[in-house]
Amino acid sequence: MVGYKPHKESQLTPLDHGLAGAFSGAATRAIIQPLDVLKIRFQLQVEPLEGLSSKSKYTGISQAWRTIYREEGAYAFWKGHAPAQLLSVVFGIVQFTTFEYLTAASHPFLSKDLTTGLGKPFFHFMCGGLAGSLSTVVCQPIDVVRTRFIAQGEPKLYNTSLEAVRLMYREAGVRTFFRGLVPTMIQVFPLAGFQFGFYALFKHVWEFFIPVNVDASVHETTAVKSFTCGAFSGICAKTVGYPLDLLKKRLQVQGFEEARKSFGKVRRYNSMLHCISCIVKEEGLGGLYKGLSPSTLKAFGTVGFMFCFYEKACHVLETRHS
Repeated sequence: MVGYKPHKESQLTPLDHGLAGAFSGAATRAIIQPLDVLKIRFQLQVEPLEGLSSKSKYTGISQAWRTIYREEGAYAFWKGHAPAQLLSVVFGIVQFTTFEYLTAASHPFLSKDLTTGLGKPFFHFMCGGLAGSLSTVVCQPIDVVRTRFIAQGEPKLYNTSLEAVRLMYREAGVRTFFRGLVPTMIQVFPLAGFQFGFYALFKHVWEFFIPVNVDASVHETTAVKSFTCGAFSGICAKTVGYPLDLLKKRLQVQGFEEARKSFGKVRRYNSMLHCISCIVKEEGLGGLYKGLSPSTLKAFGTVGFMFCFYEKACHVLETRHS
C-alpha cells in the first residue's frame, strides 16, 4: 500500500493518504515519546555517557530513566508531547501525501527496471527523500519548540506551547524557529529516503521467501510484515544519518543555556562546522553518536509502527470506498 502500484486498483485520494499519514504519526508518537526524551537528553549532554563519572548527569539508559523519574516525575517522559504530536501529525500528512503523489506522478516516465524488483528501493529512496525534505521545512518550527520543551529542566522556562512561541520569538525573531535547519536538511533527505528505500527492499526480500498473490486484494501487507520491514529499515536509516541528528539538536537549543545549567556543561556554537569541531575536540568522535542506543531503539519502533499504522489506515479507508 506504500507507494504507487500499477497492478492494483486503488480508490484512495490524496486526502485519504493524508488522513492515514496523520493517524500513523499520532499513534506512533504516543507510543514512542519517552524514548525520544531519553535520546534528546543524551544528545545534548556534553559530558561522557559511559562510566560512573560524577560530572555526568546521565550515564546510561536505565540510569537516565531512574534519574529523570526521581527528579522530574513520570510526566517528564512526556515533556513536549503536545508540540511533538503536532509535529508527527503534520509530518505524517505532508510526507505520505507527497510520497504517494511523487510515486504515482513519476511512474509513467520511468522504466520498469526502476519501479519494480530491486530497482524499486532506489525509486522509493528518491521519492521518500524529497517527501521528507518538504515535510521537514514545514515542521521545523514545531520541532524546535518540541526540543526546547524536552531540553528544559526545573524550574521550567516554558509552561505552555504558546508561551514558548512568544518567548522564542522575542529571543531572536523568526530565525529562532529555524535553528538547526541546515544539518536537518542535510540529514533528512537520506534519512527519509533510506526509510522508504529500505522498506521497499525488505518487503521485496520478504516476498522472495514468502511469495504473495499479485491478484489478491489491494491490501496484501500484514501487520507483522509491515512492522518488521519498517523496523529494520528504521535501524538502517538511523545508523547512517545519526551524527547529523545530534548536530541538529545541539543547534536547536542555542540561546537556551540558562534552562539547561542543571544538566551539566553548556556550549555556544557559531555554526554547524564549529559545532562539529567542538564535539570532536572535547568529546571525541564518539560524541557524534551520543544517544545512539535509545535512538536506534526508537527508530526500530517508530518506523515499524509508522509503516504498520499507515498500511492499516489505508486498508480501512480503501474498505470504506469499497
